[in-house]
Amino acid sequence: MKSAAKSRTAGRRATRRRADARGKAWSTLRADGLQILQTAALTKLPWLVHGFSTRPGGVSLLDGGRVLNLGFTDWDAREKVQANRAKLLRALRASRMKLLTLRQIHSDVIHILEAAPAAAPQGDAAITNAPGILLGVQTADCVPILLVDPRRHAVAAVHAGWRGTLGRIAAKTLGRMQMAFGTHPESVVAVLGPAIGRCCYDVGPEVAQAYAGRFAQAREWFDGPFDQLASGEEPNPFKWLSRTPPGHDLPPARVRLDLVAANRWQLLDAGVPASNIVASELCTSCRTDLLFSHRKENARTGRLMAVIGVRPD
Repeated sequence: MKSAAKSRTAGRRATRRRADARGKAWSTLRADGLQILQTAALTKLPWLVHGFSTRPGGVSLLDGGRVLNLGFTDWDAREKVQANRAKLLRALRASRMKLLTLRQIHSDVIHILEAAPAAAPQGDAAITNAPGILLGVQTADCVPILLVDPRRHAVAAVHAGWRGTLGRIAAKTLGRMQMAFGTHPESVVAVLGPAIGRCCYDVGPEVAQAYAGRFAQAREWFDGPFDQLASGEEPNPFKWLSRTPPGHDLPPARVRLDLVAANRWQLLDAGVPASNIVASELCTSCRTDLLFSHRKENARTGRLMAVIGVRPD
């Protein structure tokens, strides 16, 4: 009985330690009705602006509630999105900064931005070391990644969906920072914001096969019949056992992918120390009270934004 009690006490202490660690890693900036997620690894840098937006507090109307939609979607008015973006910048005390976003295309295309372009370029990652520029990437399930080189004062914002992750966009962005600014990966702080979790992100055999062909570690990022799907084998070779009517096959098997784990591995493999990587445990699909999820909400949803920039002099 005593050993069981000790075990329960130790378990409660471990739970508190994990909760304390999460609390120190992440905080919520509350301003003007907004809740902006930030991490202590970056808030300690006085020259830096960063944040991950959440759902509440905006001027857009969705399903009877006011939300902070930061993307130009079909259901929302452009002026409301612009008002939401201005509200985000005010909350971050970054109204004097120029917000630069991309026309995201689920690619591995990376841009170095030193000034505001005439039009938003197509791509899924942006890099700058110019004071006064605030880089932003939009997500509603994909992984937003912020990269910071504290020595060179260079920053990057990355949008990593399954295609971008397959294309190693996070590692390639680090490579571009190294080429452009002399960044050393061991000095970089990498922060992965809220994204759809392994618990909810099911994908088909074509995705499993693509990952198996690119990454020897891919099995670690999937739950379900990965080996069968990755090898192209039929998960159910004896269809008659399913008792489906003639001419009606079972739908193809699916597996669940951990996009956060896949991107974290790429950053580690590129030389970023594990102690310099911070990843949110929030799942966009599980937490639609706080976040937007394209998949959970059947595409009619808003867009979150992760932002990073060097404060103006």
